[in-house]
Amino acid sequence: MVIWIMLFLSWCLTIDAQEKSDTAFIVCPGGSYCWLDVKHEGDPTVQALQEKGYDAYLLRYRVSGIFAHVMHSRLFYRGHQYPDALEDIRKAIQEARKNHRVVGVIGYSAGGHLALLSAMEDGPDFVAAIYPVVTMRKPYVHKRSRRGLLGEYRKYNKTMQDSLSLERRATEIKVPVFLLNCKDDPVVDYHHSVLMDSALTAAHKEHLYLQYEEGGHGFGVGRHDWLNRFLKWINKI
Repeated sequence: MVIWIMLFLSWCLTIDAQEKSDTAFIVCPGGSYCWLDVKHEGDPTVQALQEKGYDAYLLRYRVSGIFAHVMHSRLFYRGHQYPDALEDIRKAIQEARKNHRVVGVIGYSAGGHLALLSAMEDGPDFVAAIYPVVTMRKPYVHKRSRRGLLGEYRKYNKTMQDSLSLERRATEIKVPVFLLNCKDDPVVDYHHSVLMDSALTAAHKEHLYLQYEEGGHGFGVGRHDWLNRFLKWINKI
């Protein structure tokens, strides 16, 4: 059991910070629950946070994989699908708690969906969801993320779709939420964040929503200086 935990942590978390900080961030790159965009979203965010004096952890949560997605191989075996990624972030937060008083989660796209899921549990102290996937229902569903998360069969399950459409579960959010996206996002319809913002507002949940006209999708920490705005915000709440 001890060996399995050590192997899991070496696979799940990349810990590069040399000096311990009171606050740790777990970074969840996007990739439609099919792959992990470590190059553009994961590593640059970890580096930016470390340069600001925080400890940063890159979460390599379980996803379907490109082969499984293209070949529809999960028609024949389970592969990685919900709740695997949620279990991974739970374990990552538990490990981060051992050495840090404050733990935050930053997620991009499908990783933003995962960050919001973690906000519904007794896990992080705050989350940032950047151009996140939110809903699994029409008309705005990001179909690739839905299939990556639920698999080839469960993607049609209306109960699962509703359960993982997070705008329907805003009352369960337990921590402050930072949302950001752009109206010209060509990948994840900007209404995903609009739905989440409206639901959080209706549920009287503490949050900040930044919406930009331009910026697209997949820009990581490279546009709008949002990371500094996020860090200033969490220091005030």
